[in-house]
Amino acid sequence: MSVIAIAGSSGLIGTALVYALRATDHRVMRIVRRAPSNADEVFWNPDTGEFDPAALAGVDAVVNLCGVGVGDKRWSGAFKQSLRDSRIGPTEVLAAAVAEAGVPTLINASAVGYYGDTGRQIIDETAPAGSGFLAGLCVDWEAATSPARHDGARVVLARSGLVLAPGGGMLARLRSLFSLGLGARLGNGRQYMPWISLEDEVRALLFAINHDELSGPVNLTGPAPVTNAEFTTALGRALNRPTPLMVPGFALRAALGEFADEGLLGGQRAIPAALERAGFVFHQNTIGEALAFATSTPE
Repeated sequence: MSVIAIAGSSGLIGTALVYALRATDHRVMRIVRRAPSNADEVFWNPDTGEFDPAALAGVDAVVNLCGVGVGDKRWSGAFKQSLRDSRIGPTEVLAAAVAEAGVPTLINASAVGYYGDTGRQIIDETAPAGSGFLAGLCVDWEAATSPARHDGARVVLARSGLVLAPGGGMLARLRSLFSLGLGARLGNGRQYMPWISLEDEVRALLFAINHDELSGPVNLTGPAPVTNAEFTTALGRALNRPTPLMVPGFALRAALGEFADEGLLGGQRAIPAALERAGFVFHQNTIGEALAFATSTPE
């Protein structure tokens, strides 16, 4: 039985990953910020760097999913700093512990925001970093894994797209709007949305844990990215609701500030080249399949 330690295990993806690991007979050790409640939890305080590397003895892989949601609040200077602090510091602490404990594998969350706004260009993991706050955040986030990589650990940089889940995340917020007939494309709708179903996100993380040939950047996105207009139409179809509306870019900028340009009006036509090269097979290959699955599954 392999032992997998997870930081950020209480979030949307972490909760699903813990369930999937336990269902496949892995032992899960949750890295938590409170007093441990059982033998499968270990305390840390990433804000102060408090974490005992000895707690990782016998661990086969560490999965780091820490990070405040980029769309949780308007991007004030303080919130942007919290986005950095919730990712970079914890990653530095875990990467150093992985190196000291000799853990062979670190799976570290990242995002396709690494590439910036790439327009219609199809990009894979060989594409360079883009510009903007999100791209810079991802660059520094990934660089924080360097202690583990330099010590010989296999480091996978899991660059996730928009995770479509029945009971949470972006889709839960959109679902209520679309159900009221308020579904709308954003701006001109031509920006790409690199989506992935929660099921395939978790399956891809399991695949990365178990396949030693995967290392470095790995796009966790569905094989067929779509534009915002296509996504809007597909979600309306899945919910049987009309989608005639459009929210102008200037209105989004007025309401959401900098996040509107980077998080909603720009995008990446990213494809999962590394995963598919390694033999990963998606369960949801199209946006229609992913949304049908997510909207038909009870929340």
